[in-house]
Amino acid sequence: MIQKVDHIGIAVRSLAETIPYYENALGMKLLKTEEVASQKVRTAFFEAGETHVELLEPTAEDSPIAKFLDKNGEGIHHVAFGTDDITAQLSQAADAGVRLIHEVPMTGAGGKQVAFLHPKSTHGVLTEFCSGGEH
Repeated sequence: MIQKVDHIGIAVRSLAETIPYYENALGMKLLKTEEVASQKVRTAFFEAGETHVELLEPTAEDSPIAKFLDKNGEGIHHVAFGTDDITAQLSQAADAGVRLIHEVPMTGAGGKQVAFLHPKSTHGVLTEFCSGGEH
């Protein structure tokens, strides 16, 4: 089941403008950048101990991150929990009455299998389950 907080996703308008803050002001190491075409987003991952920080920059005006930025501005977008069985985790959440955004996992950044829970049924926190892959 849930093994750890895998990463915290932060919506940003520009990776080029935001990465230097994490590198220079916080002294964090940039692990990699990646474009996830299916989500219309470009990501940058930083290491913070065993947890990662994922910066999310939209690549299209209709991407979920662009919509989030328009509504909320830059800031925390989601919390991702690493799990050893994403399908069972989704079933457990659904059985508990949680609204699933994704009933079937899809491939996300780093080749991980990911699925999201709707924040209206998770007390306002967009929640991601992820398994496999790497950052």
